[in-house]
Amino acid sequence: MWWSLLRLAIVGAAAALFTYGLDRTAQVVARRLAAPGSGTGVPALVHRCRRPVLALTACLLLAAAQPWVDAPPAARDGLRHLAVVLAIASGGWLGARLVALLVDGAVRLAVHRRDPAWAGRARTQASLLGRIGQAIVAVATLGAVLMTFPTVRGVGTSLLASAGLVGVAAGVAAQSTLANVFAGVQMAFGDLARIGDVVVVAGEWGTVEEITLTAVVIATWDQRRLVMPMSYFVGRPFENWSRRSSRITGTALLHLDHHAPVGLLREEFDDFLAKSELWDGEGSALQVVDTTPTTIVVRALATAANADDAFELRCRLREHLVGHLRDHHPYALPRLPVGEAPVRHPDAPGGPPERGRGRP
Repeated sequence: MWWSLLRLAIVGAAAALFTYGLDRTAQVVARRLAAPGSGTGVPALVHRCRRPVLALTACLLLAAAQPWVDAPPAARDGLRHLAVVLAIASGGWLGARLVALLVDGAVRLAVHRRDPAWAGRARTQASLLGRIGQAIVAVATLGAVLMTFPTVRGVGTSLLASAGLVGVAAGVAAQSTLANVFAGVQMAFGDLARIGDVVVVAGEWGTVEEITLTAVVIATWDQRRLVMPMSYFVGRPFENWSRRSSRITGTALLHLDHHAPVGLLREEFDDFLAKSELWDGEGSALQVVDTTPTTIVVRALATAANADDAFELRCRLREHLVGHLRDHHPYALPRLPVGEAPVRHPDAPGGPPERGRGRP
């Protein structure tokens, strides 16, 4: 009895020492490869995968050392089964870390690209693929662990033999989730929207902050978060202001009197844009786009590098032009004509008596 426990302790200590030595060796190699100018991703790989690799190594050593453990058959089988389960779990842990490492590497490569649209598309696709990969690893790990139990294996066989009704019920229950997952794949690889895109969804303006397997998180201008199902973006129209380029044209409409000096206003408009740091210099225009019986509609257009700058430029432009007209050309601002209301003659059928003046 004591000799059996001693052999078990020796096997455990040997596995622990071997694992510790492997860990120290990996750290030394990672430090040497992390020297300035090395430019390799091995240190990050070692740092992210060190713990799952150590756990997997220890479990494999324990499983391999079972023949040297002097124990009853039932205890030996239980210990071997425990080592196998832990090894499978450690392998799943390692797989999830590798998927996350690949996603991080793809995101870093995308950030270094000068094309913002390409970078956003790569980040979105890498993030979505990473989530799908981790979900697959988790499901595969759980399935492998369950299949090590003979009872579960028998239940699985019986379920496969009569999976018709169960499959239909599961399909109906997961229809919404699967639809969102497939919509997410279509959204990412169809380049409908990317992380960082400026969108208008359900009348709300915001930026795509996160894309998960089943939902899109949109950060609005007032710090709110809209969580929209992925299927919404595939089944309904929405505005994407930065799909191909982040440049946006800002518009400011002014309702002015017919006597407004449009030429002078255009000169003031050009002077303001020339001094504004928000204007990117690509395009501008000031035009009369409509008339009404009492006013004209003047539209001022100016381009900006992104949606935030365009919104700020619109506000400043509108404020400046209205202030300029108020200070220098007040007659150009719209006026509401006021006059006496028409008076119905008292002899008219149903007419009220005439007010304000006597009858001739």
